[in-house]
Amino acid sequence: MKRPPRAHLAAIAAIALSGCMVGPDYQRPAVDAPAAFVYAAKDAADTANTQWWRQFGDPVLDTLIAEALAQNLNVKEAAANVEAAVGVLTQTRSGLFPQVGYGATAARQRSTEAGAAPELARLVPNPQNSYEALLTVSWEVDLWGRIRRLSESARANALATDEARRGVILSLVASVAGNYLTLRGLDEQLAVSKSTLAAYGESLRLYQLQFQYGQVSQMQVSQVQSQYETAAVQIPQIESQIAQTENAINVLLGRNPGPVPRGKSVHDLVLPKVPAGVPSELLTRRPDLLQAENQLIAANAQIGAAKALYFPTIALTGSGGSASAALSDLFSGPARVWTFAGQLTGPIFTFGAVSGQVAQAEGAQQAALFGYRNAIQNAFADVENALVAAQKLQEQQAAQERLVAALQDYARLAKLQFDGGYTSYTTVLQAEQSLFPAELTLASVRASVFSSNVNIYKAMGGGWVARRTRSRAPRPPPCRTATAEYRRCFDAAHHACGAAVVDPAQRLPPRSRAPLIEVNGGGARHPIVVSLQSAPTAARPLPARAPAPPDQQVPPPGDHRHGHPHREGLPGREGDSGHRVLRRADAARQGQLPHHGHPDVDGAVLRQGVRVREEGGGARQSRPRRARRERSPTRSPPRATG
Repeated sequence: MKRPPRAHLAAIAAIALSGCMVGPDYQRPAVDAPAAFVYAAKDAADTANTQWWRQFGDPVLDTLIAEALAQNLNVKEAAANVEAAVGVLTQTRSGLFPQVGYGATAARQRSTEAGAAPELARLVPNPQNSYEALLTVSWEVDLWGRIRRLSESARANALATDEARRGVILSLVASVAGNYLTLRGLDEQLAVSKSTLAAYGESLRLYQLQFQYGQVSQMQVSQVQSQYETAAVQIPQIESQIAQTENAINVLLGRNPGPVPRGKSVHDLVLPKVPAGVPSELLTRRPDLLQAENQLIAANAQIGAAKALYFPTIALTGSGGSASAALSDLFSGPARVWTFAGQLTGPIFTFGAVSGQVAQAEGAQQAALFGYRNAIQNAFADVENALVAAQKLQEQQAAQERLVAALQDYARLAKLQFDGGYTSYTTVLQAEQSLFPAELTLASVRASVFSSNVNIYKAMGGGWVARRTRSRAPRPPPCRTATAEYRRCFDAAHHACGAAVVDPAQRLPPRSRAPLIEVNGGGARHPIVVSLQSAPTAARPLPARAPAPPDQQVPPPGDHRHGHPHREGLPGREGDSGHRVLRRADAARQGQLPHHGHPDVDGAVLRQGVRVREEGGGARQSRPRRARRERSPTRSPPRATG
């Protein structure tokens, strides 16, 4: 019994898929990881996989980080790179399957009749018409695994690009937190400088009065004035550093230069726990190490793709359709045509063309291997440096606090002796000149202690960027269960809410989907889709609703009483107005907003974006901002005598 053509194709496909893949299979290289970190903290806690920045207890910092994750341009660029890498993977994997195409030709041709037998030439119609319509099929049988190795390399490159995106997000959060803590430290230095300048100014005023009545000499007045100008010089320098730090934060937030809202002072912030972990966990936690390993996998697969060129290539081609000299007879029975062919090609003498590609691939694999090992050693060193810096900075802060306390006593006693006439004003001047820079140093060290903990979490990697495919993501509540928080967000500030876009990772095959981003934490779950690509929207008319209670009414646009001058008319507590504003995607999925042409029903599709899940305790009651402490001057003005 003759086997049907379909059976032949199935047999060929089985042979192709079961063919061997030349080249080495990837195996993770052995890593000489230490058992524990040398400077690991004794009271470390398992907090590396949580929203560690919330441990500072500053809602303004939480808002800034949420805005940076939604608007930062580096994150958008990294997401676009992932989409490009996924496109390369899709293009490479297409070679595993038959390529089907079509073609059509219409031609009119006249041949010469001037020849040896013009009588015979007249028997042939001249000019001639020809019409042809064909369906073509071509397929390269991947017996040696060349295309599969190339697909393996493209998939590893796509995952490496996604790990680079995760690294950008990790660095972004650390940069926002570090710059914000530096800004709060500079604010404290500015407050110390202004308080000291005010005390010195009062002293200068009293000494000038005493000089007018002959109580003190001009030299003493000059000494007090030099002390005053020393404090005055520091203020412009600190203000310049504050402005530069604010600009750096605005760049991270993806917005133009402007003021940055403040929350708690460095005195009120809570020092986070040092995260616990062993060095071997960095191999699966740090994005840069995962990126380096995927690059090694890609380079290893290129060796097999290059070695497959030594073996013959088998290609199957076929076409079928109709061909006729008349357009009306093109699809008639006698006009049918078809062809089927198999082609086998292979190298014999290439004079180094193939061996050179193999040598190049092997060299690239060795370079990637050494780069991976170097990245591991640098990761261990980063963690150790961050741990020892945190410990020593805390010791430095304690010593600096003792120094400031001693200098304050020194300045107070020197002032008492000078008022009693037991010493000259030079002693007072020396004491206060030592106290002022010590107080500035203490403010800087206190901010550095908080920043050192940020560096620890950055060096540890941070599993709070959890991998979660779209199929595992929980669906939002239906429209009938939408919370009042979502409705108020849409009513008051629908123009500021994020739009739903598609994640390029969804184009990956099931086994190679790029991970989405989810921020994990305790409490109620409120999904927030972060838009990384803005699109014009047309708001749908809203049904009439009853007015909100007075405590839930939204201030008019431009009202900055809620702590954020760049978010207009958004509900929330003071200093945290941007905390719950990205709700538009949920409203779109619930049918309250248009989907902007996206065929996806639930609207949870990202173009160049990431999904951020923020888990908090829901809406919080507004509370008045704690009044900033006024630093009392430690120096009393000199007492006038006579």
